[in-house]
Amino acid sequence: MSFFERVMLWGSSLLVGISGVIYAAMKYLMTRNDPYAVINHPLQPLILKIHIVTAPLLVFAIGAVFVRHIWEQWRAGRQRGRLSGLATLLTFAPMVFSGYLIQSVTHESWLSAMIATHLVTGIAFLLGFLAHRSAGSLYDV
Repeated sequence: MSFFERVMLWGSSLLVGISGVIYAAMKYLMTRNDPYAVINHPLQPLILKIHIVTAPLLVFAIGAVFVRHIWEQWRAGRQRGRLSGLATLLTFAPMVFSGYLIQSVTHESWLSAMIATHLVTGIAFLLGFLAHRSAGSLYDV
């Protein structure tokens, strides 16, 4: 994996991950002072915008490193980091699709399911990504 691919992957993962965690904390853990307010924190809309704008960068980064890192490691049969890499990759698709569907689903029960899916798979992706890095696998070519 090239230096540019590493920076793109790490940068987008951290931007999306940190903004997602902050947004989730603002939306689900904070309480609003004004009972008529629609947001819990004044920066909540900005954090959501950062999350939505940087998410396609993460999708692009995963696509860019797929052939040169993911597929090559799989094809070569390398075992180091395989479990964490596979777990991270398997959470990626449901995380992305649920994130897109959150913006378009209107039925309340489906929206709740998409939000729950996105939260669970997003956290699993971040944990898997960090575990994959600690396995030393993100620097293999």
